[in-house]
Amino acid sequence: MEWLAWFLDFVLHIDVHLTSFIVQYGVWVYAFLFVIVFCETGLVVTPFLPGDSLLFASGVAAGSGLCDPVLIYFVLLFAGIAGDACNYAIGRKVGPVIFQRESRFIKKAYLLKAHAFYERHGGKAIILARFIPIVRTFAPFVAGIALMQPVKFLLFNITGCLLWVSSLVAAGYFLGSLTWVKTHFSLIVYAIIAVSLLPLLIGTVRSRLKHKV
Repeated sequence: MEWLAWFLDFVLHIDVHLTSFIVQYGVWVYAFLFVIVFCETGLVVTPFLPGDSLLFASGVAAGSGLCDPVLIYFVLLFAGIAGDACNYAIGRKVGPVIFQRESRFIKKAYLLKAHAFYERHGGKAIILARFIPIVRTFAPFVAGIALMQPVKFLLFNITGCLLWVSSLVAAGYFLGSLTWVKTHFSLIVYAIIAVSLLPLLIGTVRSRLKHKV
């Protein structure tokens, strides 16, 4: 379980690890961030990768002058849009087959939750899902399965990514210099995760209460 301990340490202290990466590898940080965000949003087998906390930490790094704020913003934006587009394309191609059976790589429970979220919110789910871990990864995949019109999906994809990246990177950029934020970064990561998962938790509770009635 050493990998799990390392992963938790990476997520909770992502600001330290990101700073270390920038110091050691310089401009390669942009490629690193692109790959992480693209995989988190574009591959249904990697919903566990950090998304919200990574965007916030990137904003902190940009605000500290460790990297170019404009470049890092557009790298993250393009990665998020491209990731969702890739996920959507995969959903249109192979989604129906995967949806009908259990896979060792993709939890069907996650698919069902994302599908219920999509059914409840329609196209807006692509925008709303950006702010909900796990659902963020599966929502575009489900949209592909549902054969949402490509142009319509692209519009929701771009809008959602703009709101997601802009809000979290800006928050990190402007708040990252505060001493309290630097001291309690792990606590902030916990708060980001908790707030992000709150809609999913509320939806699950409502669904269970509805079934009991």
